[in-house]
Amino acid sequence: MMKFIFLMFTMIPLSFMNYFWLVQLTWLLMSFMFMLNYSFNFMYMYISYGFGIDLLSYMMMLLSFWICTLMILASYKIYYYNFWSGLFLFIMLILMLSLFLTFSALNLFMFYIFFEVSLIPVLMLIVGWGYQPERLQAGVYLLFYTLFASLPMMIAIFFYYDKYGSLDFGFLACEFNEFIFYICMNMIFFIKIPLFFVHLWLPKAHVEAPVSGSMILAGVMLKLGGYGLMRMMMVFLHLGMKINYLLIGLSMIGGLLVSLICLRQSDMKSLIAYSSVSHMGLAVSGILTLNYWGMAGAMMMMIAHGLCSSGLFCLANINYERLFSRSLFLNKGLINLIPSLSLWWFLFISSNMAAPPSLNLMSEVMLMSSLLSYSTLNMIFMSFMAFFAAAYSLYLYAISQHGKIYSGLLSFNSGFTREYTLLFMHWLPLNMLIMKGDLICIWN
Repeated sequence: MMKFIFLMFTMIPLSFMNYFWLVQLTWLLMSFMFMLNYSFNFMYMYISYGFGIDLLSYMMMLLSFWICTLMILASYKIYYYNFWSGLFLFIMLILMLSLFLTFSALNLFMFYIFFEVSLIPVLMLIVGWGYQPERLQAGVYLLFYTLFASLPMMIAIFFYYDKYGSLDFGFLACEFNEFIFYICMNMIFFIKIPLFFVHLWLPKAHVEAPVSGSMILAGVMLKLGGYGLMRMMMVFLHLGMKINYLLIGLSMIGGLLVSLICLRQSDMKSLIAYSSVSHMGLAVSGILTLNYWGMAGAMMMMIAHGLCSSGLFCLANINYERLFSRSLFLNKGLINLIPSLSLWWFLFISSNMAAPPSLNLMSEVMLMSSLLSYSTLNMIFMSFMAFFAAAYSLYLYAISQHGKIYSGLLSFNSGFTREYTLLFMHWLPLNMLIMKGDLICIWN
């Protein structure tokens, strides 16, 4: 555990000396080093100084390492124009450090502190490297939605400590039956994942963020909400059995409505952002069923969505760097201009609509099993959500790749090796992990 933290600290001088690709290579090596520490069971390991990892936190940390590596690879223009690239690498480092400590904390209060700290680097990415002046409003949305629910959670944590005398995850008791305590403790996770009705910060933050900001938001930051819920649901087992059906219903109806919203988006990033709300709505429903299939399916959905959504944002950015627009009215007929990128669009969009052999398919099957065992009424919403997911995915592909080419385009290039490497490194784990899905299913 500590060796990774020390290794990250040694990269601070490299960041400010502007060794951009050396830092990226070091991140990649750290990702592979971390893979060697694989947790083959659900028990905690590498416990030291109040930190340790089990399978859930291991998978989330590995996803964080991988996405952060690819973020540097995607942000070539920051390096090319030397747009504060040293500061960018330093913020990336602080972000990864805070995520590493969030996922490995064994104490609820330590988890809360690092959970809040991870918000600051993302805010700096959006406000510092975003595209339009509206990025300030997006940053305020992101900050205040999270801070609005963080104070009640802190009070709930202190109240819990006063009553039970311990905040270690291993000692959390399942005796709380107060509804107000349930809302105070979990509201921040519902905002983060995000649940329908408290999701409005997400599309705004995604649209205004640079590609690296969108990747970390979709890839890891939404997963903080799911991770927190999966850790805290053991405290609310009795109460959850009585009231979770309300939140599952809200999440299912919300997922259906958001899928319909996707069908009328003209901004590519906005469409991908709204599809994230729909997919994570399914994951939060799985967690709230409180059964094994729901938990394992939600964990798998978080990994699959992190890779797939991050890859789609990379594709949208590759188009943006050429056309200087994210509008689907201008991004047309691209199969004639960049046919090799059309293949990648097809591969990622097919994964987004849960086509085999993607991890999305396996996670959706598990979540559907969980939600059907909870209530057969969920079948209505799930069937519509699956249908509309396919509809908006095909809409995005058909509009962007087919049609008449926009005549105002100036010069064009068909893609760099760096971009294809970036897309391949998203797609390969997304479609290969299904081979070893049993290793992800053993966490309980």
